[in-house]
Amino acid sequence: MRGTRTLHGNIAAAVGAGRPPAREDLRTLDEDGTASDFFRAGRALRALPYDPARLRKARVGILATGTAGPAEDILRAALVAGDMFPVVETGPYGRFEAELGVPGSAFTEADRDVLCCLLDAGYFVPANWDAADIGTLIDTLRERTRTLCGLASAAASRTTATVVLHTVPLPTELRDSIIGWRQRTALSRHWLLLNAALLELAETHEGIETIDFAGLLAEHAAPAVDDRLRRFADISYTEEALLVLAKEVRRLLRAKLGLSRKVLALDLDDTLWGGVLGEVGAEGVEIGGLYPGNCHKELQKTALRLRSQGVVLVLTSKNDAAHVDEVLAGHPEVVLRPSEFSVRAVNWSAKADNLREAAGQLGVAPGAFVFMDDSPFERGHVSAELPEVVTVAADGDPAYLVRRLLGGGWFDVMELTETDRHRPELYRARAVRTDFAREFASSEEYLAALGIVVSVSPAGATDVGRIAQLAARTNQFNLTGMRFDAVRTAEMARSDTHLVIGCRVSDRFGDDALVGAAWVDRSEKIWRVRNLVLSCRVLGRGVELAMVGRLARAARLAGATELEGSYVRSPYNDVAATLWTRAGFGPGPREGGCAASPARPGRDGGRSGSALIPEKDGAQVYRRALDETVDDLVPHWIRMQDTQGGALHE
Repeated sequence: MRGTRTLHGNIAAAVGAGRPPAREDLRTLDEDGTASDFFRAGRALRALPYDPARLRKARVGILATGTAGPAEDILRAALVAGDMFPVVETGPYGRFEAELGVPGSAFTEADRDVLCCLLDAGYFVPANWDAADIGTLIDTLRERTRTLCGLASAAASRTTATVVLHTVPLPTELRDSIIGWRQRTALSRHWLLLNAALLELAETHEGIETIDFAGLLAEHAAPAVDDRLRRFADISYTEEALLVLAKEVRRLLRAKLGLSRKVLALDLDDTLWGGVLGEVGAEGVEIGGLYPGNCHKELQKTALRLRSQGVVLVLTSKNDAAHVDEVLAGHPEVVLRPSEFSVRAVNWSAKADNLREAAGQLGVAPGAFVFMDDSPFERGHVSAELPEVVTVAADGDPAYLVRRLLGGGWFDVMELTETDRHRPELYRARAVRTDFAREFASSEEYLAALGIVVSVSPAGATDVGRIAQLAARTNQFNLTGMRFDAVRTAEMARSDTHLVIGCRVSDRFGDDALVGAAWVDRSEKIWRVRNLVLSCRVLGRGVELAMVGRLARAARLAGATELEGSYVRSPYNDVAATLWTRAGFGPGPREGGCAASPARPGRDGGRSGSALIPEKDGAQVYRRALDETVDDLVPHWIRMQDTQGGALHE
């Protein structure tokens, strides 16, 4: 690793200058830094100013059964290295159950993204236990597990944050204090049941997630506990163990905040196969069989598994296209056939240029890409030209190819949806539409020829996961930046005073599925659109006007006289700036010198509080009177196919 002194000096200098550290320094910290490096960097990053153009705010609470110790600073550094701005607060010492279990706790019920519960074995094991009475100890483990699950469930029902638990490693001291092998086996089995109960809680409660910390520690050469720190300061885990946990919390936050990547761009030579095609020929590349060919084949299998879950594959290789096609189509050991790639860029152009071109064809930003290549030069050039692209090294021992690709959790989502599974085909269809558009003299002729069908309907239970994903991951056509997770979306969908709609689009080239959503406050006279988002896949087709038209129509039929919407400018959403004026809305009043800050529903569907992102400059409010002319908002080339009777107001 580059000199530690230089790395920390660069980080401190950047913070002192009021800017985030350079991505190169953060990448070095993340890939090569020790736990102590993270702790030291986290202390320096306490003074980091917020930069919304570079970092997404992540609000985290830490509530520990013991002393959190270095956990806060290690997590802070891990989040900044993941392009997040951490707002981290640690709860009071010795008040774990009081804060988690008592209604009205200001700490537990604060407006955050996650509330992390840092658990240690001491919470479950009584201070004085009898090694000769293993049955009583096991009964206590069961009771404490039930208590914790009840506390976490109650807290999750009161807070807007996702409550994050983790499994707990069985302490060596506890296990080895039992000298009878049969009794020790029983203790181990019941400790596994304790952890299984924590994992099961995340399956059954939508407001809880559980990290398999014990399983992760088994994969890392990291001691879980330092006996001296535990005795001296009641610190549950070592810095090394806390870094493992922090990186997993970062994965969860990346998925929750919509920072996951959608596209995997892969090199060929010495990446998807061994050897250089131009030198060894189609018969000489190494795929399958013994080492190292089996390593490259396993990477192809992994990429295919990612594709089956919605990751879009792009091929970028400096090679002769005809020779590449020969291998991909004809080699018996190849797993990734040509049809698996949504874009293929096989030429002699710079990889950075090919990635820009692929992003344009797919209609996504370069920040949606992960790029894996064996050449340090190519990775360095891409990082210099497109710093928002994640680069993954494919050089070195090929046995670690899969681990390097998956280790960052770049593609994680909170819930895998049907739209995710079909995303590669959806993006391939987009490329076909682009070719089709060249046959028409005007955009309106092209749009009419597409045969666009739009349906707008209230969100059903099966839509909530995808709608929450749209809220988290949509940055371009996102009117206010207000992000509603699955729990909040489900609450609003069930509420009589709110409405959540989903928008589906199809045309002659296929079904784009659920691509848009809006969250609405309903009152007797005014409906307020708190946010409206639309996938970049369908931009340019007038779908957003169709959504507003159907909302306006539903509000009018429900007896409302006005529809209100807002726009909050961000570094990414200029494309959405004119929606309300295009839909015939006029500027409305700013409340308190800023935009309306409508009440955000809590678990009861009605808790007050600002939901606009506070770092925004404010919102412009727009209103439109509701009369019969709102039916004309739907573009003439779109055919509406309303579901559930078209009665959004019911």
